[in-house]
Amino acid sequence: MKATPGSRGARGRVRGVIRAYLLGGIALLPWGPRVGAQAARPSEYQLKAVFLFNFAQFVDWPAGAFPDSTSPLVIGVLGDDPFGPYLDETVRGETVRGRPLQVRRYPKIEDIRTCHILFVSPSEESRLENILASLKHRAILTVGDGEGFAKRGGMIRFVSERNKVRMRINVAAAEAAQLTISSKLLRAAEIVTSGKP
Repeated sequence: MKATPGSRGARGRVRGVIRAYLLGGIALLPWGPRVGAQAARPSEYQLKAVFLFNFAQFVDWPAGAFPDSTSPLVIGVLGDDPFGPYLDETVRGETVRGRPLQVRRYPKIEDIRTCHILFVSPSEESRLENILASLKHRAILTVGDGEGFAKRGGMIRFVSERNKVRMRINVAAAEAAQLTISSKLLRAAEIVTSGKP
């Protein structure tokens, strides 16, 4: 039986491709429909959902970021949710370093109590500087795909060009929040500093 994009089999294949991408340092990863192929490639936000899951495996948080040893690792979405069901499907039943994964959605920055990876939706573009300033000293990996996200102080920016997804990482922003990003993830990305798009 052929797996659908949202099924466990397809989810596992997409995860495997992204993991190979991250470990192998491949510069680009394609998404979108493949003409004449038996199975469609994942959509842009299916792919980004799996990236968020994989980031949990390639980032270390300080001990104080978790209330206790069994607390979940929380992946949050701030603002309008572009993922639909894909992010929930991606992390369902998964653990990272013995911690269960949870997805939470936040209408506004003040709603965030516990979060470890935060995708800042394009809907929050006009408030980005205030959002990043309010998270500055919290151990939260900030991820977005808005123009200049890393330049403006975000930690990981997805760049989608011609049906390919790349990453730009602002290492200094991550270090300021006491996060350690694995060299394996850094090798798969373009390193930027605040002030560079």
